[in-house]
Amino acid sequence: MPPPRVEQDSLGPREVPETAYWGIQTLRARENFPVSGLRASRHLIRAYALLKLACCRANVAQGGLDADRGKAIAAAAEEMADGKFDGEFVIDVFQAGAGTSFHMNVNEVLANRALEILGKPRGDYHSLSPNDHVNRGQSTNDTYPSAAQVAALFALGELRGAIAKLVASLRHKGEEFARVPKAGRTHLKDAMPVTLGAEFRAYASALEHVLEALPAVERALSELPLGGSAVGSGVNSVPGFRGKAVEEYARLAGRPLTVARDPFETMQSRWPLGAASAWLRTLALELVRIANDLRLLSSGPATGFDEIRLPEIQPGSSIMPAKVNPSAAECLDMVAFHVLGTDAATAYAVAAGQLEINVMMPLATYEVLFASEILTNYLPVFARTCVDGITANRPRLEKFLVESAAIATVLTPRLGYLKVAEVLHESERTGRPVRELLVDHGLLTAAEVETLLGEAALLKLTEPVP
Repeated sequence: MPPPRVEQDSLGPREVPETAYWGIQTLRARENFPVSGLRASRHLIRAYALLKLACCRANVAQGGLDADRGKAIAAAAEEMADGKFDGEFVIDVFQAGAGTSFHMNVNEVLANRALEILGKPRGDYHSLSPNDHVNRGQSTNDTYPSAAQVAALFALGELRGAIAKLVASLRHKGEEFARVPKAGRTHLKDAMPVTLGAEFRAYASALEHVLEALPAVERALSELPLGGSAVGSGVNSVPGFRGKAVEEYARLAGRPLTVARDPFETMQSRWPLGAASAWLRTLALELVRIANDLRLLSSGPATGFDEIRLPEIQPGSSIMPAKVNPSAAECLDMVAFHVLGTDAATAYAVAAGQLEINVMMPLATYEVLFASEILTNYLPVFARTCVDGITANRPRLEKFLVESAAIATVLTPRLGYLKVAEVLHESERTGRPVRELLVDHGLLTAAEVETLLGEAALLKLTEPVP
């Protein structure tokens, strides 16, 4: 192991491992915040690397940085964006306010790699400084929220694809079960018939509506405070830097990023992250509802609904033989519950801004990215291990459909609400089928009962009225 190098910051000298690309300020942050062991998302690392590359090129173009240093920093930033230095980001996600610790982690890694490219030793900050050169014309206050918002765009873009896969699976089941009538339920009580396909199509439609709201969130995230420097004024940046940096960042990130219309507002407020979190919350609420429906519809088999069968993916009990649980749906619930928790934490963080900056940015950023990533990871798995293999228990569905007295609702135009209610109450009291009572009381003939309540009529009842 080579001997440590000595670096110095405004608080004095410290020894830093010679093998580390990070430096003295990262070292202090590691010591000061040993909280969770959680580390920054790969999306944030990539977004920050591309931001630093954009700023480097803008500074060189506008005369804020010499070409030699600029070339070395740019090369280091490209390597960072490709994931070469992911292991060098050692700051806990719970850290000093605003993200200064993580930002300096970025600056130090880039500076030491750029020094290496220039043939200089790591830690030679007189030749190339994390603050004076890598961070030229920038501040944590404008770069961290900008990188956070672009990271959220990356993460939400991946999540869109994961949701689309689940929607496709639900749509497929909707088509497969389109001609499978079943008893509907409202208030968990018998209601008018639907089809199993209609239920699954509705699940898909709900998620599609959530997806349709995503572009508005993405537009909010695309307006950046980059170039605002410390408070929004752009202090210490060269003329033209702001527009040039955002333009280059947009090109590198492949997103339609724009300069903030009010640079002071985008320094103060983290509402775009709040909007992303709220959208994730809405998605999670729909996922909980769908997962719980599937658990309920598959409950039993002897003591529950047992209308659908979920794929058996693992044994469900360490003591009860042959018991199989709705494990995939249970996991989806837990993932979605955690997303709801991240939204609560994000909401508090977004509300905690004071005057010219919100220092709780690291928390809001972590929560939004973590929520996006766990959903991205699990939704395609849920589609594959659960939804794709769902089968209809047709005998059970037919039994409930035939026995449900609610279907007599269709008789009210002919017999009247009170007369139908009288027959239904008698059926409940005596246990005699509604169809039998209708004929015995002379209210309908057997042929009329079949016409109004037979299988063909019931299937027609499941179709939306034009």
